[in-house]
Amino acid sequence: MMAKEEMTMFFYIGFSTIMFLLPAALVAAELGSAFSNQGGGVYTWVEQAFGPRAGFIAIWLQWIQNVVWYPTVMSFAAAGIAYLIARPELANDRYYVGIFCIIFYWFATWMTFKGTDVIAKVTSSSFLLGTILPGIVVIILALVWIDHGNPIAFEHLTTKDTGLIALEGGKVHPRFWPEFNSFGNLAFLGGIILLFAGVEVHAVHANEMANPKTEFPTAMLIAALIIFILFTLGSLAIATVMPADAIDLQSGLMAATHIMLDKVGLADWNRLLCALLAIGALGGVMSWISGPSKGLLWTARLGHLPPALAKSNDQGIPSNILLLQGLLVTILSCIYFVFDNVSVAFFLISVMTISLYLIMYMMMYAAAIRLRFTKPDMERPYKVPGGNGGMICIGGLGFLGVLFAFIVSFFPPSNLPIGSPNTYVMIVVVGTVVFTGLAFVIDMLKKPSWRQASDQ
Repeated sequence: MMAKEEMTMFFYIGFSTIMFLLPAALVAAELGSAFSNQGGGVYTWVEQAFGPRAGFIAIWLQWIQNVVWYPTVMSFAAAGIAYLIARPELANDRYYVGIFCIIFYWFATWMTFKGTDVIAKVTSSSFLLGTILPGIVVIILALVWIDHGNPIAFEHLTTKDTGLIALEGGKVHPRFWPEFNSFGNLAFLGGIILLFAGVEVHAVHANEMANPKTEFPTAMLIAALIIFILFTLGSLAIATVMPADAIDLQSGLMAATHIMLDKVGLADWNRLLCALLAIGALGGVMSWISGPSKGLLWTARLGHLPPALAKSNDQGIPSNILLLQGLLVTILSCIYFVFDNVSVAFFLISVMTISLYLIMYMMMYAAAIRLRFTKPDMERPYKVPGGNGGMICIGGLGFLGVLFAFIVSFFPPSNLPIGSPNTYVMIVVVGTVVFTGLAFVIDMLKKPSWRQASDQ
């Protein structure tokens, strides 16, 4: 997605890092260390600041956005498997992608049922093999590509790449700033922020660390640094090899690595790389299945959800929540059957995801600022630097960043064949309103007996 923005990617990366990633990592580090002896994650943070209803809405949004997000990351895995079996055309086959997402998700759910130990082993190894290693390989291949004197795609933009070029003296130059005359030119901002999101979700696992009060903040900052380096250099590597109009959102990486490896006579190795990328996606899905689901389990045991959803198996996994999640993911994956263009479906689901997620982030930032004043004496092993003023500046910066991205996400992107703009906007608005509104409806319908049954 960032590579498709060519050199304007630096604006998106800079915005996402300064206005979102760093504030989110710092604020989550403070909240995670302050509440390391409690469960619930973002529920506890927001509940302590604004009350139980707000806490439930926050954790619901974190969970439901995750449910909406699964079909996007799994379509990435689908593209990887398509290249693995030497059928790259399948990456743009809507039926293949939709069916793959459904099967892939249920397999990840089955693995998750085996418990945290299994999840930890799979996610840690898949992160190294399926994210770090391929990321490094892609960057090295791009350097080899340049060293061999091959053309650099982002240096050969044409007038058809509207929004990505500037004309000076009749010559085409790549833009480093997007055109601000239309929100449609900035529509990818929300989707790109989604790639940087999630640094707060593992707060529910803080208690499983040997020394959560120091290790959790350290883990958050290390994650932020790795994300920034990999995404920046990796996106630049893809833009080096492929022109913007040839990059598919879900399969652009695999196509780029195929081109680079083929150039050095190692095209068959792309299958292995694509297999690793699919493994990385599996690990990411498993990591996210367990995190937000445990946060929602916490609220179920507090009586915010029907008692049936408060049940967990012998491994402590919220079994009924995972089954409900699987049903919703199966329904959402069918969106791929509706759109002829897989990239459009991919981005549409991404936008619905981020619109929900950004509401939660605004609540998280507001909670962090409020808690500095309502609970000034709370022990905070890690604190956002600068005292209360520092929290207001950093938390406020993050709040404004996600608010802007939230507004932009409702505008159709100018560089995708979305079809009817009205239909696009309607789907995003309806999806955001319905999934957010469900939290209010559930909270209004909750009964005291739910809490009693959960206690039993």
